[in-house]
Amino acid sequence: EVQLVESGGGLVQPGGSLRLSCAASGFTFSSYAMTWVRQAPGKGLEWVSTIYSAAVDTYYADSVKGRFTISRDNAKNTVYLQLNSLKTEDTAMYYCARGGAECTAGGCYRGQGTQVTVSS
Repeated sequence: EVQLVESGGGLVQPGGSLRLSCAASGFTFSSYAMTWVRQAPGKGLEWVSTIYSAAVDTYYADSVKGRFTISRDNAKNTVYLQLNSLKTEDTAMYYCARGGAECTAGGCYRGQGTQVTVSS
């Protein structure tokens, strides 16, 4: 059974940082691209970042480029998202998903999410 469990969210002030983690199980983690998507209140899913299996290729939405960093540890079956210079507009539920940017449209395995709230 595929399982994805996110953690690391919380309440942070603008300009602050968080590190999200997603622990994966039930599949050969190193064989899959992994993606972070987010959903703000009242809005649809937004693609944030994707990392491919060898961890060499990474991609970011323009809205987070230069502030967020995706990484993975295939030995630990875990994907990370480092969030720096957070803005109020980054407030959302963050999900990791198995697959690429197509996961924004649904149809991918996804975790239960971790809430990030950026507020002063």
